[in-house]
Amino acid sequence: MSYPQSILFVCSANICRSPTAEAIFAHIIKERGIQYKWEVNSAAIGVWHIGKPTDWRAVEALRNHSIEYNGRSKQIKDEDFNKFDYILGVDEKNVVKLKEMAPKNCKAKILLLSDFDTEEDRIIRDPYFDTGLEGFEKCYQQCLRCCKAFLDKHS
Repeated sequence: MSYPQSILFVCSANICRSPTAEAIFAHIIKERGIQYKWEVNSAAIGVWHIGKPTDWRAVEALRNHSIEYNGRSKQIKDEDFNKFDYILGVDEKNVVKLKEMAPKNCKAKILLLSDFDTEEDRIIRDPYFDTGLEGFEKCYQQCLRCCKAFLDKHS
């Protein structure tokens, strides 16, 4: 296996779910002492929030678990399909769109992040339209389980 491996988390707008997964994954690999083995990033399918900071509630949920994050939304690019080893969509709709966008014979394995959820939640909770932090905490917990399980299988 060649290092570093690379992973890109993708959601619709890259302001809630995918940056949460990115931050958690980066935190876990640092805790495990394997951060040198991975390149980690996140991106959006859509253009609605490009350049905007991560939703403050996602940042707060991460901060509540001692994870700092200050990313800005960016859109997936054609070259990402051959740059990254893994592209993980946070819901089935995103995975379908990613597979439609992917060039033939792309390098990346396009997977559903929640396929690695040990509690079998099929969709990473989208808390964007929530008024409080509860949905962001659920999203955090789901991403945490999925990222740990993915790493247990792929590192």
